[in-house]
Amino acid sequence: MIQKKDFSAEAIIEIPFHDVDAAEIVWHGHYVKYFEIARCKLLDKIDYNYPQMKVSGYFWPIIDINLRYIQPAIFSQQICVRADLVEWEHRLKIKYRITDVETGQRLTKGTSVQVAVEIKSGEMLLASPGVLYQKLGVSEV
Repeated sequence: MIQKKDFSAEAIIEIPFHDVDAAEIVWHGHYVKYFEIARCKLLDKIDYNYPQMKVSGYFWPIIDINLRYIQPAIFSQQICVRADLVEWEHRLKIKYRITDVETGQRLTKGTSVQVAVEIKSGEMLLASPGVLYQKLGVSEV
């Protein structure tokens, strides 16, 4: 039986007061921060977070981010931010889902795309470097 690798991570966040506006709902810009928290948990899980990327000779800048707001998060609400790595051959594409911890209701979804850039040359790679495949424990295409 082939076991599917788990390229996902979750972060539980309690919405702090400094993230909400006068209506006590999360200001839209903070959702990117919540995505980043889950993305870092995912990258830690595969032992290829930003410090390891730099040591390997690559930066991975975000070149695209997409958010879809479904329901607002509110002050003191506990949310679950899930990050799933869905593409890695030519770029890192991560899919996000934010849900209410108590009810499971979906609040926000989105994606981010990162590409490998060789630190020495500043050149963007057209395919992900071998180190990513090693960290993921998968074969190169």
